[in-house]
Amino acid sequence: MNAPAQNPQVEAAVAEILRHRILPRPWRAVVLAMVVVAIGLSVYQLFNLGSSIGWVILDLSYLDLLVAFLLPVVFLVFPMRPTDKDLPSPPVYDIALFGIAFLLGCYLAWNAVPAVEGGWEYFAPTHARLSSYVLWALMIEAVRRTAGTALTIIVLIFSFYPPIAEYMPGPLQGAQQPMWEIGQYYAFSAEAVFGIPMRAFGKLVIGFVIFGIALQHTGAGRFFIDLAFAMLGHVRGGGAKVAIFSSGLLGSMSGSVITNVLTTGTLTIPAMRRTGFSKDTAAAVEACASTGGVLMPPVMGATAFVMASFLEVPYVDIAVAAIIPSVLYYLGLFLQIDAYAAHNGLKGLPREELPRLLDVLKAGWHYIFSLVLLVWMLLYLKQEAIAPFYATVVLLATNQVFGKRLTYADIKHFLYETAKILAELVAILGAIGLIVGALSATGLTGSLATDLILLAGGSVYGLLLMGAATSFVLGMGMTVTAAYVFLAIVLAPSLVTSGLDPMAVHLFILYWGMLSYITPPVALGAFAAATISGSDPMRTGFTAMRLGSIIYFIPFFFVMEPALILRGAPGDILVVLSSAVVGVALIAGATQGYLIGIGRMGAGVIGGVSRALVFVGGLLFAFPGSDDLGIGHWEGVAAGAVIAALGLLFVRLGRPAEGVAR
Repeated sequence: MNAPAQNPQVEAAVAEILRHRILPRPWRAVVLAMVVVAIGLSVYQLFNLGSSIGWVILDLSYLDLLVAFLLPVVFLVFPMRPTDKDLPSPPVYDIALFGIAFLLGCYLAWNAVPAVEGGWEYFAPTHARLSSYVLWALMIEAVRRTAGTALTIIVLIFSFYPPIAEYMPGPLQGAQQPMWEIGQYYAFSAEAVFGIPMRAFGKLVIGFVIFGIALQHTGAGRFFIDLAFAMLGHVRGGGAKVAIFSSGLLGSMSGSVITNVLTTGTLTIPAMRRTGFSKDTAAAVEACASTGGVLMPPVMGATAFVMASFLEVPYVDIAVAAIIPSVLYYLGLFLQIDAYAAHNGLKGLPREELPRLLDVLKAGWHYIFSLVLLVWMLLYLKQEAIAPFYATVVLLATNQVFGKRLTYADIKHFLYETAKILAELVAILGAIGLIVGALSATGLTGSLATDLILLAGGSVYGLLLMGAATSFVLGMGMTVTAAYVFLAIVLAPSLVTSGLDPMAVHLFILYWGMLSYITPPVALGAFAAATISGSDPMRTGFTAMRLGSIIYFIPFFFVMEPALILRGAPGDILVVLSSAVVGVALIAGATQGYLIGIGRMGAGVIGGVSRALVFVGGLLFAFPGSDDLGIGHWEGVAAGAVIAALGLLFVRLGRPAEGVAR
């Protein structure tokens, strides 16, 4: 199948979301040089090449140098004002900011050793103190350009909080830090700009981002889509199942919902429309599938790497823990689509229009090989920092021999796209570091955790509901990484203190932050898909909410039962997983009004009652039980079975004597 011509609406959506400036050739060359040096620095540091040649770079110096070569790119690629994007060359003030950011990063790297030895976060000399305020201002402007106004306002509020912390009321009161000193803490402390988020970027994120971009630029996206069409295109609701499969695979590599929607959606949405799916449903399926891809191993996006740094565990532990929740989500989505297709009599695509599976595998085996290599190095060699670099080299080398060879222009485009994404991440993660630094400097983190427990009355469920609501609201106005970091500092300690598993708590926050991509009024994933299908964005968002409804419950399932994140004995995990699968199947069927093996669940009052009963029965099957509520796992399963059976009885009572079409 051939990809349709790019829709002008899609191009407009991409431009609006990404807001990149098109640079003239000389400035593109500058950006390419900067990113090549940054990648070289990462390879030098992460492969520990300094030990071989006798010149070891301090970790802080390494991060400073990454900022020196990537932060300036923001001021070239992301314009100060929307109207600046159309200028033939970067204006003088952007060039000035570019130069200042580069020189400042070099200054910080040169003085990294004196800063550590002299405790500059508290006792900085005058020149260092002045430089810290320049860094503060640059980070604020950089995040405004890359992440927008909402996150910028939040960063401003928090970064200016320490000087007035002593005067804030009640739970918001903290240790005051003078205005003339807080800047140096932000620049030279290991708890601020160069804290956990930036360290995660330098150690983990950069390699996986490069690997994800390499996959896209070598044609892996098309391979995954063709593979999905070959395997699932002919089955009932095939177009939608292709979207689920391909978007899940590509999303697990790219780590970006919007990029995923705009990459796979141009093929999957027209295919769904051809087989009878409405515009709203086709766009909603793509949005839900792409959102889930960011929650699926092995890559999962930048936030998961930051999470590994917060929890002080290898990234592979995060990826392994995320397997069952992501599989449950895709199972629920797949069953809903199958029920929708069966309910509406939708068929698959003609086999003669689909690629042959063997041909697809012959053409793209090297993509699978590079992924297998990555997983093997993560799971067995435990080389998470360097694994993506090896996988990228193998992918690029095999692609030049067996795939569609990259030209010199293709390689430049690959590096340029890498520069834009890495620069954007440096700006966002550095700004998030300002929030972390403000909370650390004032000691607000510990007091807030205690206050939240008191506010929830000591109830774990109260805390979880507060956490879900806060994660969702912050996810609407901030990047997912920013929302996660804030709640990992403020909310996670109180949940862990309440006895919940730390890994489950952090995944809970991540899941609820991601929900804003398919939930109105923001629903960026749904809105991006709507531009391709030509559907109403808000209606698409509500359709996506219904199709992805199981994702609203899964975080509660695994946070209350860590067996769903592979914590516990194998037997316990198998039992809990089995009941969760049954529960997800019942919830999916009830949501669509069609149960596989049963058929339509009827209409009218009786149909509504039967669907409600089956839905509640599914929740009880999947709900792990609670000592606080006096409900054990088996009690919940038994109650769920009885209620679901009652719902099925209503289905039979509501059917006319001649039966219902299956």
